[in-house]
Amino acid sequence: MQMEPRATVLLAPMEGLLDFVLRDILTRVGGIDRCVSEFIRITDQLLPERVFTRIVPELHNGGRTFAGVPVRAQLLGSDPACMAENAARLASLGPAGIDLNFGCPAAVVNRHGGGASMLREPESLFRVVSAVRRAVPAHMPVSAKMRLGYSDDSRALECAQAIADGGAGELVVHARTKAQAYRPPAYWERIADIRAVVNIPVVANGEIWTVEDARRCREVSGCDMLMIGRGAVVNPGLGMAIQADMRGEAHAGVSWPSLLPLVAQFWHIVCTRLDRRSQAGRLKQWLNFLRRRFPEAEAAYQSLKTINDPLLIDEWLAAALHAPAPSSAELLVSA
Repeated sequence: MQMEPRATVLLAPMEGLLDFVLRDILTRVGGIDRCVSEFIRITDQLLPERVFTRIVPELHNGGRTFAGVPVRAQLLGSDPACMAENAARLASLGPAGIDLNFGCPAAVVNRHGGGASMLREPESLFRVVSAVRRAVPAHMPVSAKMRLGYSDDSRALECAQAIADGGAGELVVHARTKAQAYRPPAYWERIADIRAVVNIPVVANGEIWTVEDARRCREVSGCDMLMIGRGAVVNPGLGMAIQADMRGEAHAGVSWPSLLPLVAQFWHIVCTRLDRRSQAGRLKQWLNFLRRRFPEAEAAYQSLKTINDPLLIDEWLAAALHAPAPSSAELLVSA
């Protein structure tokens, strides 16, 4: 079996945002070596195959996005036997690997003993990881993602060791606790502490919005492998820029004219794969992120924010794709 090349930039899973549609588009832009799906929640039953393929339709494409980027499917749950049983079924569908979620901060998940709540008991992490590792073929990568802790980071090293001892081959660390949620800063120095006590590759995650953030994160954490999430949604060229910086090269970034056709492709996939009631909202959601970087996205968002009819959005995009590029002054007026 041919081994997957060592990744440098991974695309994070983000429930309700970084789903298969945005994974498809962002990996077409480039600069992403591997993705992780949003979590598949495991409770007390063996899920049918259609649940796995609905959340990770890349399973129909050899576990890769349209652009050929590998996707690891993520499981979330706390019962070792159920996690193992479902991991075995998932492995039979051919993902690029299986990832385990020990970091989700959502209250509904934590109330039921999943996600970041498991960081209160390192022993439970070991039991789940080791059960999954035993249940899937030896060639199938098993990785995990954790936060620094639940209410504080006092057991971060124990948790990381438990995950590594359970047989995970890689660990992503979101450098905040559950209590810290997504509030800056991220405590990258604690990732360096974790790297010192585990013998598996560690990936740094949290508050990487720019090339400068990535450079500093690498320096502080000691990690060459980074996972980016919201930063890539705001700036789809961030992965390419980070990789260029790792090589000591400059990268001009992705321009709006080159991105707009991909926005249109995103809309096409949304319209063909998602429920009509949620289609317009998904486009506006992404434009809302993009407008932090692109003034043209701000203009687009303002034009479309009250429109929910897909046909009217089709017309707007068709006109935008064929319109001459506006001047900066026109953009300021339209925004």
